[in-house]
Amino acid sequence: MLGLFLKCILGALVVLLISILSKSKAFYIAGLIPLFPTFALIAHAIVFQQQGADALRKTALFGLWSLLPYAVYLVAVYILATRMSVLACLSSATLAWVFAAAILLYGWQLFQH
Repeated sequence: MLGLFLKCILGALVVLLISILSKSKAFYIAGLIPLFPTFALIAHAIVFQQQGADALRKTALFGLWSLLPYAVYLVAVYILATRMSVLACLSSATLAWVFAAAILLYGWQLFQH
């Protein structure tokens, strides 16, 4: 229970940091903070412990490929930000991410077996 509480506090601190940075002259740094590999570190440690180094390498490779759906999301936000409301922009970009992630998962499963 304490671990869960500490994770919640960490999440709240990250949101606070993003909020503070978004109001500063260096507001663009707020887009870097969510990319800190917090969950990747946890996932990689668990994969290594349970599956070994080869599985960790495959997980890292998949992580590199997973940057493509994120790039699709960012391109969509960049293009749509001035053309529609923020809700429509972010919703559309999220749908684009889901579509790109589905293609990635399908392709990964198709070519990794």
